[in-house]
Amino acid sequence: MWINGEVKQPDERRDRLTLLHFLSVSCYFCKRALPELNQYRELYKDILTIISVHIPRTEHDLDIESIKKTAEQYNMTQSIYVDHDFQLAKAFSNEYVPSYYLFDKKGTLRYYQAGGTNLKMLDTRISRVIKDIP
Repeated sequence: MWINGEVKQPDERRDRLTLLHFLSVSCYFCKRALPELNQYRELYKDILTIISVHIPRTEHDLDIESIKKTAEQYNMTQSIYVDHDFQLAKAFSNEYVPSYYLFDKKGTLRYYQAGGTNLKMLDTRISRVIKDIP
């Protein structure tokens, strides 16, 4: 299930970086990082696509309305994939929220970060990958 619209096919995003962002609505650090993540979404809007992936940590996290309310409250306008069966989380062997996977425009993973603190490092990595684009 998708909130805020489904993501375009990769060939339609070929000139963009992609940031895959795992979160959970019950995660304090996830919510704390959202304003900064929103800043990156706006700052890099011409080159970066952010896709959020919600994975549940508690029974309450399974409530779709709670996810939608959190998305609205924190101005999450990016597409959010609701991964309640952990398919995407398993594909990435991801166990942490928040976590961030930055892919270049070829789809190569260029950076991984787990944890909600020190998002300045994420910004630094985004800037570096942008500079590497010919």
